[in-house]
Amino acid sequence: MRFSAYAAAAAIGARTIGPDVGVAGVSFDSRSVQAGQLFVPIVAERNGHEFIDAAVSRGAAAFLTAEPERVTPHGTAVVVDDTSGALLRLGQWGRERWGLANPAARVVGVTGSVGKTSTKDLALAALSTSARTWANERSFNNDQGLPSTILNAPDDTEVMVLEMGMRGFGEIERLAAIGQPHIGVVTRVAEAHSERVGGISGVARAKAELVLALPSDGFAILNGDDPLVREMAAVTSATVVLFGSSGESQVRFDDVVLDDLARATFTLHSPWGHHLVRLGVSGAHMVGNAAAALACAGVLGLDVAAAAAALGDVRISAHRMDVRRLASGSMLLDDTYNANPTSMRAALDALVALPATRRIAILGVMAEIDEPEREHRAIADYARAREITVVAVGTDAYGSTPHDDPVAFVGSLAGGDALLVKASRAAGLERVASAIVEACGGFVAEGGFVIEGGDGPA
Repeated sequence: MRFSAYAAAAAIGARTIGPDVGVAGVSFDSRSVQAGQLFVPIVAERNGHEFIDAAVSRGAAAFLTAEPERVTPHGTAVVVDDTSGALLRLGQWGRERWGLANPAARVVGVTGSVGKTSTKDLALAALSTSARTWANERSFNNDQGLPSTILNAPDDTEVMVLEMGMRGFGEIERLAAIGQPHIGVVTRVAEAHSERVGGISGVARAKAELVLALPSDGFAILNGDDPLVREMAAVTSATVVLFGSSGESQVRFDDVVLDDLARATFTLHSPWGHHLVRLGVSGAHMVGNAAAALACAGVLGLDVAAAAAALGDVRISAHRMDVRRLASGSMLLDDTYNANPTSMRAALDALVALPATRRIAILGVMAEIDEPEREHRAIADYARAREITVVAVGTDAYGSTPHDDPVAFVGSLAGGDALLVKASRAAGLERVASAIVEACGGFVAEGGFVIEGGDGPA
């Protein structure tokens, strides 16, 4: 979005230091700020005000500041009491400004304990076939990421897909008040962040904040296979559209078949026709995410056939169900971005679906879950029942001694071997995935050539 520094300041009741300048979007990371953006210094573990000069030197046109005494002679400052709060207010102003300029514009809100980023990515691909669509980058789904996504949208955007995360009550309510979604998607209710909200019922209540925020002329797209999500139909005034494998779902899928990279082909039955869908991403659990994305296309009145075709070439955000053949002949499933018991079981199921004679799971901690000891042991049992060898990293919660060098412990990998790497984000196991790629000589692209290791799967 393009706006002036003075207009932004007036919208949030701030004052300015310096001349009025045109602004194109925002950034809260001085390392990636682009020329013309408004820099927002966040005060967290580090004080973002320390990086204002760096942001200006990279081309930031203006910056927010709660510390006007630190303002340097160059650049235009927008002085606020709190930069994080100001960013939220700017995001809401940007959303309202965009909506006024584009009366037919629509926002799709996406939440859930698992699958929300993948569903957001799939919806972006599906909707982009018929409408100018914008979505969060990676998992920028919090108080900084969501308003930044809105403010960085091109002015001619027709549909925004806004992922909304939560770590407690009231967060999705706040994000929905900013994004003002017309369509709300809830993927699953699972154990993610359950220790923060009193267990799984608290997770369901927190996720339901999205459907509570929908207008009466909107649509609640709910997972009909998840009882806790299906119950949310009772608390929304929006039209409910269920997706899933059950017969009561208006958007239903069946005939799911996986290829040798665990990518699904399935049949979608919907009010907008029957479609054969081939997914470009791995995991049987991605079928539900794809059905939700296609339901969004349907309720928006877009071409569902074109949307379905687009999912064959889709790539989702990094370190999520990324299956690659390695030069050694083995296969790697990199799902290191995050983990909870539900997503862990789905990843283990995907590992079982890969053609292999030996299957190994390098697993790290699942953070912020209720009853962590019981849940980790249950995952270890789930893996053993499927003849998967568990190699623990950084935790003994799986009932085995953790390994400092899991790559060395696993040893050489060859044809017939399939390896899963997965943990919560804090464990940082993407480094292990990269080390495996390097140790195996790189990965093999679908065209058959070898890409040297070192950077890991893209």
